[in-house]
Amino acid sequence: MIPERTYAKLALFVVATSLLALACSKTDIATTNQSRPAGSSGPASTPQDEFAATRAIFEKDCVSCHSGDGSGGSVKLADGTTLRVPSLREGHALRHKDEEFVKQITKGGDGMPMFEDKLSREQILDLTRFIRKEFQGK
Repeated sequence: MIPERTYAKLALFVVATSLLALACSKTDIATTNQSRPAGSSGPASTPQDEFAATRAIFEKDCVSCHSGDGSGGSVKLADGTTLRVPSLREGHALRHKDEEFVKQITKGGDGMPMFEDKLSREQILDLTRFIRKEFQGK
């Protein structure tokens, strides 16, 4: 006879595995037909763009410092100080592990604001994937 506790553990394992499989198979089927304003910087969104929502977040929250092409550079802050923003395309950004990107976006630091109260964990993970694919070719 198998103890009832073993059945509970097995049921929990099956549910967790099913949720993981569902999350991994999730695809974004939303599309957009909106055109970008003339003269806007950054990568263009296409109807088949898996990063359409993430691209919008990048445009809204990241472009002002990291630029539309991820090259970074010098940015003058509201208090008048100048911040040297690293490139997402080269240098140490290429050596960062995904967890380091997630931590930097979440907690901020070195002049970067934290986004843990502004973006969900999934949005932050999507930003990391977007940076890897769009700016680093990975």
